[in-house]
Amino acid sequence: MVNFPENKKIILFDGVCNLCNDAIQKIIKNDKKDLFRFAHLQSDLARQIINERGIDTANLESVILIEPGVAYYHKSSAVIEIAKDLKSYSWLRIFKPLPEGFRDSIYEFIARNRYKWFGKKESCMIPTPELQALFLK
Repeated sequence: MVNFPENKKIILFDGVCNLCNDAIQKIIKNDKKDLFRFAHLQSDLARQIINERGIDTANLESVILIEPGVAYYHKSSAVIEIAKDLKSYSWLRIFKPLPEGFRDSIYEFIARNRYKWFGKKESCMIPTPELQALFLK
């Protein structure tokens, strides 16, 4: 069983997606309360977390947020839940009242095109020594 850092929210993300990596860098920069920890969806650890938590494997093309005491959020709901803890991006909460299906259809459109629009790395990002502590191992 994966031991989670106490009182930390875990973000599982596509480690080869340039858009996703850029978003993670912005989250790290704006996470003034040190709330988040990260793992690449491609990692063995992420697969173990997904299996242990019973996360629907259809959501593996999505960002996944695991909160202490909450099963998980994915797609647009994960983005909104992450953003609400980041002062610079908390305005994204305005989208929460919209129907989840509508929000997710927009999320899925961007997700389907993310490699074409933003590019893709050959391998997952390797955190700098300063950021290593923020990534689960």
